[in-house]
Amino acid sequence: MTDNDTQQIRVWDPLIRLFHWTLVIGFLVAYLSGDELLQIHLYAGYLITGLLVFRIVWGFIGSRHARFADFIYPPREIVAYLKSLGSGRPKRYLGHNPAGGVMVILLLLGLGLTVGTGLLMDDAAAVQAEGAALHTAAADQGRLIRVDADDDDDEAFGKEGGMAHEVLEELHEFFANFTLFLVFLHIAGVIVSSRLHGENLVRAMITGNKPAEPGA
Repeated sequence: MTDNDTQQIRVWDPLIRLFHWTLVIGFLVAYLSGDELLQIHLYAGYLITGLLVFRIVWGFIGSRHARFADFIYPPREIVAYLKSLGSGRPKRYLGHNPAGGVMVILLLLGLGLTVGTGLLMDDAAAVQAEGAALHTAAADQGRLIRVDADDDDDEAFGKEGGMAHEVLEELHEFFANFTLFLVFLHIAGVIVSSRLHGENLVRAMITGNKPAEPGA
């Protein structure tokens, strides 16, 4: 859609804009809540999971510039674009440029691995809790002989869940920090592209519109 008065072109549809800013808030809340506010952290993780599912689906059936086909470029074009940044006159793209397209995919992968390990942590914690509950229930019922026989199994069951939880927690924290690093790179890329092309990319993700011509 083009507005002849302001020479603006509609690039980002409302759902993509809502997804983007909701994801920003969700990731910020999830990262800052951590272990101190576990329930909030979990809710934020579930929100991010739902957003990722939407984005993947919308990447195939959404509006033109939201589709993966619009911003997944061949390696040669990505390299050429990165080299052109040094000249200060890179080619302008209405949607994501080749570097931005790579960043979108990396962010989706980073977020996916972060929430994936988080969900697996819940399963591991449940296994650990189940092992402890079995042992306690057996003791409470006074089944001394069975307790002696099953102690090792119950203890191993709980330890297995505990070890898995620790490994997943390390992975979860790594992917969360890696995703945060990507976020900073993304912000830097937005600033650089905005300056090189004379357009406000943050405003474009709010209004959905971009100038018809660079610097407009």
